[in-house]
Amino acid sequence: MLTTVKRAVPFFAVLALLIAGCDDENKKQAAPAKPKGPLPGPTQRFESRPDLKPPVVKIETPAKGTTAPGYVFFGPKLAVKQAGPMIIDNEGEVVWFHPLKFTKGITDFRVQHYRGKPVLTWWRGKLSNVGVGDGWFVIYDTSYRPVAEVRPTKGYAGDVHEFVITKQGTALIPIYHRKRVDLTSIGGPKNGLIWDNIVQEIDIRTGRAIFEWHSYPVIGIEESYSKPPRKQLGTKPFPYDYFHLNSINEDADGNLLLSARNTHALYKVNRRTGKVMWRLGGKQSDFALGPGVRFAWQHDAQRHADGTISIFDNGAAPPVHKLSRVLVLDVDTKTKKATLLRSYTHPKKLLSPFEANAQFLPNGNIFVGWGGWPYLTEFDANGRVLFDVYFGHGKKAGQDADSYRGYRFPWTGHPVNKPALAVKQREAVTTLYASWNGATEVARWTVFAGSDPDELQRIGTWPKQGFETPITIQNDAEFYAVQAVDADGAPLGRSKAVEAKR
Repeated sequence: MLTTVKRAVPFFAVLALLIAGCDDENKKQAAPAKPKGPLPGPTQRFESRPDLKPPVVKIETPAKGTTAPGYVFFGPKLAVKQAGPMIIDNEGEVVWFHPLKFTKGITDFRVQHYRGKPVLTWWRGKLSNVGVGDGWFVIYDTSYRPVAEVRPTKGYAGDVHEFVITKQGTALIPIYHRKRVDLTSIGGPKNGLIWDNIVQEIDIRTGRAIFEWHSYPVIGIEESYSKPPRKQLGTKPFPYDYFHLNSINEDADGNLLLSARNTHALYKVNRRTGKVMWRLGGKQSDFALGPGVRFAWQHDAQRHADGTISIFDNGAAPPVHKLSRVLVLDVDTKTKKATLLRSYTHPKKLLSPFEANAQFLPNGNIFVGWGGWPYLTEFDANGRVLFDVYFGHGKKAGQDADSYRGYRFPWTGHPVNKPALAVKQREAVTTLYASWNGATEVARWTVFAGSDPDELQRIGTWPKQGFETPITIQNDAEFYAVQAVDADGAPLGRSKAVEAKR
């Protein structure tokens, strides 16, 4: 909804950023070991694809006719059985799900363009409990095949927070790198340890870095609002996360717009010299902040065609505001004033302690991923909720499923694998379960049956229903196959012949 903060809501406990344990010497018997991290929530189950176990999706607000075209893209992780890039439709049905090896190893799943073609992109790797990643970036084509990988140079590891493909065929990526610095000015050790946040621009074709920027010493340690425990300040293995870069985008003039969560500020950085051109927010803001503008622990700063800047203002954690907001700001570089034009909040007054984004769609709608809360919401420009979906299981933020970001995009998928089929038979009644992970143009399923898997006969056609279509028929053949058909009746792909299970 389009709103301002008017009503207080109780703040919930959030996931501890650092987990420590100790033994109680007074206990005679050790307590039973507890599972690490939140437990997975309920999963969906498919007869034809028992290997896929995506989280259950619940529609809170059914899609209205004014929602933008396309599917919903997100990367469920944390309290899920399987983490991976996931596409759903407006009914909450799976369109494509691709579970990954690492339990938490997926962020920023979306559609971008590379060499003039639509592609799927995401970060994958190992994600730590302090929100820092060790991984790389992948690009898949419309047939769900990998076409390129992007990795930082100099032996650095790619961080989770951003992956932007530019029109020039380069990628803007973040890096968190341990660096020894003097932290005595903030009560730390002289030989302290920080995360130096780095931006690299990589030529995707050659893998060569053509630009590199470091947060330190350009951004001073004293600009941070983050206050880690003194005993952990700047000591291994807990570098002081004073900056926490979480979005990188191109500004209208080609320079870079950066968001740093832990300084509560945005930075415009000259792409040629690396110098900071201005700061918005934080302790050294170059702009006067009008009523309602001040943001904290924010994510996803974006410049728009009308000159406005949007920010997802988390407001936590720790809590500074009573609820999270999407802000749209007028940032006047001549008068050095920032004015709040609009803000959007979730009807449930969510306060998201980490992650999140706001995508401004071509038709004027706003699609919001709520990060630490497993909600995905589409608003119209006036703040009316047009679509709202939930993919968790009722726990609190930090103990539920989550997705770093959420998006809506048009997409056409043509998987190269065959449709999947499972067949169960009881007496003369047979139920077929047909699916094709990632195929977006299937309208109907044609069924073939017979005693010889190489000579099956067509017995009928049934409309597609969701990800997996159950088809019940009065037939007791030994073998079955299905063929996917599009809306015009053209065949798209055929399954292998499957023997009926009795």
